[in-house]
Amino acid sequence: MSSNIQGNVNYDPLPLTSDDHPTTALYNAPPSPSSPSFHTPQLNPADLGVDSSGFPLGASQPRFLGAALYDDDGAPHIRNSYASTHHSGPSGGGSEYTGSVYALNDTLGASPLNHGPYGGGYRDDPTASGDLPMSPMGQSQSRFMEEKRAAYAAPRTKSKRNIIILAVLAALVLAILAVVIPVYFAVIKPNSDKNPASDTSDSTAAHPTSTGKPTATALVTGGDGTKVTTDDGSTFTYSNSFGGIWYWDENDPFNNGAKPQSWSPALNEKFRYGIDKIRGVNLGGWLNTEPKRRTPALFEPYLNNAEPAVDEWTLSEAMRADTANGGITQLENHYKTFITEKDFAEIAGAGLNYVRIPLPYWAIEAIKWARKYGIRINLDLHAVPGSQNGWNHSGRLGTVNFLNGPMGYANAQRTLDYIRIIAEFISQPQYRDVVSMFGILNEPQGMVVGADALQRFYMEAYQIVRKAGGVGENNGPFISFHDGFIPRGQWADVYPNADRMSIDTHPYLCFGNQSPDPMSSYKTTPCTTWGRLVNTSMANFGLTTAGEFSNAVTDCGQWLNGVNLGTRYEGTYPGSGARVGSCSTWTDWQNWDNATKTAVQDFAMASMDALQDYFFWTWKIGNSSVTGKVETPHWSYKLGLENGWMPTDPRSAVGFCGNSDPWAPPLAAWQTGGAGAGNIPTSVTSALAWPPPVISNGGDISALPAYTPTGTIVTLPVPTFTHSSGSTATATADAGTGWANSADADGMYVTIPSCSYLDPWIGPTAAPPSPLCSSAARRRYEPREPIITAAPSR
Repeated sequence: MSSNIQGNVNYDPLPLTSDDHPTTALYNAPPSPSSPSFHTPQLNPADLGVDSSGFPLGASQPRFLGAALYDDDGAPHIRNSYASTHHSGPSGGGSEYTGSVYALNDTLGASPLNHGPYGGGYRDDPTASGDLPMSPMGQSQSRFMEEKRAAYAAPRTKSKRNIIILAVLAALVLAILAVVIPVYFAVIKPNSDKNPASDTSDSTAAHPTSTGKPTATALVTGGDGTKVTTDDGSTFTYSNSFGGIWYWDENDPFNNGAKPQSWSPALNEKFRYGIDKIRGVNLGGWLNTEPKRRTPALFEPYLNNAEPAVDEWTLSEAMRADTANGGITQLENHYKTFITEKDFAEIAGAGLNYVRIPLPYWAIEAIKWARKYGIRINLDLHAVPGSQNGWNHSGRLGTVNFLNGPMGYANAQRTLDYIRIIAEFISQPQYRDVVSMFGILNEPQGMVVGADALQRFYMEAYQIVRKAGGVGENNGPFISFHDGFIPRGQWADVYPNADRMSIDTHPYLCFGNQSPDPMSSYKTTPCTTWGRLVNTSMANFGLTTAGEFSNAVTDCGQWLNGVNLGTRYEGTYPGSGARVGSCSTWTDWQNWDNATKTAVQDFAMASMDALQDYFFWTWKIGNSSVTGKVETPHWSYKLGLENGWMPTDPRSAVGFCGNSDPWAPPLAAWQTGGAGAGNIPTSVTSALAWPPPVISNGGDISALPAYTPTGTIVTLPVPTFTHSSGSTATATADAGTGWANSADADGMYVTIPSCSYLDPWIGPTAAPPSPLCSSAARRRYEPREPIITAAPSR
């Protein structure tokens, strides 16, 4: 294989945030110029040239991790990411935490790739223009989700994209009975009741709303110091000094009496959003793998492949070919071992009451362990067909093909199907108290797809979720949507009277300009940078959560900017400028002194207090297979607990910022499912009718590929719980049907006979099929009437 390495790429200027980086904030710099002279016209890869000039004057650092895969007429290839922007967003105002935009880049110069004009290393790919805002579940045997990729396959299907349904964790599922992990792959995957403990902190005692008090026997329930027996027969001692109670009875599998701490409501008690604080962690890297910050050991063996593993797509390809080391079973083993029941127990023991589970569209994880320890789940859809952001955690590194380009509408239709399938499952009464929040889409590139299209998509997704579970408290989950890197203030009045919606922001400090200042100098930075903004958003929009944040203030750490791309801090990241210092000071956590640990903990507590309702990224980081240790210590909550730089009681963060003008609860009644919830004015639903008339980089929707809603309904299979009596096994509980609302009977999206479709990851510059359909085919493009779900009678 020959090499075709190109030089560094001139980056478009990227806006800084007036919202989350005020003039007094750390890393503030002049705003990026808006002059068109700063445009780098590399929409054609042949235009990519050697970067001899660095960044334009006044431009901020590039977004770390750009697009790197592209589908052409052959198999999916790895390429240089385009340095240009799509210039599709508005130019006014913008804001964000500099680094919540991320994706993976691969080696620069090492193990060169050769794919014609795409040969070379990976580079950053800022895909937004102007003032880019950056702001703050199966049966007990094999549990399969019907493979939907068959319905959406491109007409010229490559052999590697033949449909294979992977039964993930079959042995584990049989062992724990209720843990459901149906995983199917695209290409590589391949194609595609209570304990009466009182509330002593955030709120007064919550009132139970469900079943009665569990039987206090050692076999089914216990508190601090009790022995827990897992489904595989292993045991551990439950450590929870906060009054938490675990509960699991095979004969009563949907009992929601478990309570994570005395101050957090049990699962069968009301969680008063805005009053009871969300103190959570992400379970990153478990069901949605990434090389950086989570699971580097999975990727390290394949760094020198002709096509290095840079995302789960290429990782799965590499593993499937690596039969000598177990093939794809390596990934299955990761699912079984990276996060276990004991992790959920430890999360409750750490004083946390929520987990955010990043979920790709090819996998869905059930909830037994969370139920057992009283932990609520925010299920967050991280990866969708075509990719909503082009970054590696969207499943496949490359370009944005969701609401963007010729397949943008079709990919959005498929995404709505996945949202509907998940919503119908988690809205069932057996699961809704545990999976109490649903993040419908992680980090879409709002400035690429356009604010109007994104708002319409969110409105349609909202209607789908509410049709599944109904309107009002206890009817389905809280709906969380990411701000799309559009300033939070612009979302304040978009969905008036929407039932239980929360806005999700991802504040990071580490991906901007680097500073030589010690960790101790950041003690109050989260307070001054984020506190006021969260208060304002809570008042103007409603529930505002930080779905991700970390303790990192530099970009030091293994592959934080991409595989072998170096760091800004050490001056080894392309275009980063002069070296600031050595990263060893920041990553050698085994030699941190007490002062350093105290400084990191201060930053963590300031962040917790400023952000109020949060999910730290992430609970645990996997060890490097090379060094045998965690190489990104600022990103692991568990490592910090074990080594003294995370607070053992997160309540100790309350008041750390000394907020003199806090937002005062409660939220409005309609914001939490009370009076007025769901009464969105008709003028709003009409203005945000689905689908949008045009698609970014695609044009008029009538000229683009689309699916028809006439397919068979797909449901997630439910678990079966049995109790053995002698030689007879009988079912012990109704686990539901996988579909909460039987009246929700519309078909799933499938291909239209005689119409043509492109590969879902084709790229935004491709032309639509021509002709799109034969004359005999009937297209369905008419916008659907808004679905208004009536409030339930009381």
